[in-house]
Amino acid sequence: MKVNTLVKFALATAVITFSGAVAHAQQAGGSLVFLVQPEPPTMAGYVSTSGPIGLLGPKIYDGLFDYDNDGQMVPVLAESVDVSGDGKTVTFNLRKGVTWHDGEAFTSADVQFTIMDVLKKVHPRGPNSFKEVVSIDTPDAHTAVFNLENPAPYMLRALSSYESPMVPKHHLEGQDIKSAKLANNPIGTGPFKFIEWKKGQYIRLDKNENYWKEGRPYLDRIVGRFVPDASTRAAAMEKGEVLYAAYNAVSNVEAVRLNKEKDNISVTTDGYSMINPMALIEFNTKEGPFTDAAVRRAISTAIDRQYMIDTIFFGYGKPATSALSSNFAATGLHAKMPNYPATGDIAAANKILDDAGYKKDGDGVRMKAMFDLIPYGEDWKRGGQYIQQVLGEIGIKVELRYEDVPTWLKRIYHNYDFEMNLNYFYQLSDPVLGVHRHYGSNMIRKGTHFVNSSRYSNPDLDALLSSGMTEPNAEKRAAVYLDIQNILANDMPVVNLFELEFLTVYNTKFKGAYGSAMGAYASFSDAYID
Repeated sequence: MKVNTLVKFALATAVITFSGAVAHAQQAGGSLVFLVQPEPPTMAGYVSTSGPIGLLGPKIYDGLFDYDNDGQMVPVLAESVDVSGDGKTVTFNLRKGVTWHDGEAFTSADVQFTIMDVLKKVHPRGPNSFKEVVSIDTPDAHTAVFNLENPAPYMLRALSSYESPMVPKHHLEGQDIKSAKLANNPIGTGPFKFIEWKKGQYIRLDKNENYWKEGRPYLDRIVGRFVPDASTRAAAMEKGEVLYAAYNAVSNVEAVRLNKEKDNISVTTDGYSMINPMALIEFNTKEGPFTDAAVRRAISTAIDRQYMIDTIFFGYGKPATSALSSNFAATGLHAKMPNYPATGDIAAANKILDDAGYKKDGDGVRMKAMFDLIPYGEDWKRGGQYIQQVLGEIGIKVELRYEDVPTWLKRIYHNYDFEMNLNYFYQLSDPVLGVHRHYGSNMIRKGTHFVNSSRYSNPDLDALLSSGMTEPNAEKRAAVYLDIQNILANDMPVVNLFELEFLTVYNTKFKGAYGSAMGAYASFSDAYID
């Protein structure tokens, strides 16, 4: 097998960078209390990618690799990876002496089962991340050989504990993965063990005394608190009752205030570089008022994206200009598209609807709809209220609906009982990983969260998505994604609003948790309280 020396060099560099960042840590012990907003619907991150799960799951489950803030791979359950010259054989050399929290040994059989029987089948993004993996050989307990139909370099960006948690075969084999007891009684190999979930209050994780990483974790305990009220969350941070709050658990306006007024509270936008979050609207394209692409284009045209960023998210964000984040411009994949005005154009939106034959009644209303809102806090409520006002100006009268997380997930992704839905998705480090799941016909997967809820299906686009996955030539791949963006700018099954810039608010005595590109979705094995 030909070894990809670039991959090995990246790993070696990452180890030096990552370990060096925490070499000074002398403090051990203590409890970290941090905000988890909202309460997660489950702890099965291998089934659902609902954001709150990511705050706790990666402390329990390990991935094969992590990634540092420069995007370099950091060994976790895999010590190294070898890629064959043709890119079709990827060999993971697994760490020895790793045990699950129940004492059983972690082996290559767990890796094989996790990829082939769990992530490829029930994970929202796994079918794309590991699409090219046709089989996994396990010649011994510490070697897993992935056999690919086509090269898939993007797969190496999908191996974190958040994205692809390794799960115990002996607790899931032969069961319905989606309903197995492991979901809410998780057993991983990570630095912290699940102890208790007190509904409506907290989840408690305790130190894994047998963790494979010598001397880690430093913390004795992690407690994720659920605090529904936004002002109470901010007050808890201000009083030092909690030490860490990510993904806007403390609103941007409060975060900026606390950072200014409190010497012991700081704010960072680091820790989201692998996430690429995008605020958006999903439409039901099969039934209801938004089956016509002209209506969806009009809505996109009317919205003042910059206003939303400036007034609701306190200036953190960038207006969307296509179906792809502008962060993909670095690899030549992003292009600016029509129907994405940064500041909105009400007159143009009204003209689109007039030309499409939608007439206003005596009250100025062309159509009515229900508008569901992601139940992740006050910022999203205010975003919904703004869009409600804008749509009223073009004759679309919407009623807002805000429910708890399990009810919302079931409505959107299980029952398709919605018309338009305010949400955000992670586009991740490659479009194959984070974007394709929105639009591919193969991603209409009833009951799977954060995939193609619009049920949009276009054979021409499906062919382009398939080509984009396997095209090795950078220029040809960019041409493919240009065609993809043109189709989606016209059909608009999803309207991207703006590229989110999340804030993490933290007490400065909480250290060692900022070396991973996964940020709050990292393991916290090196974190400590000074």
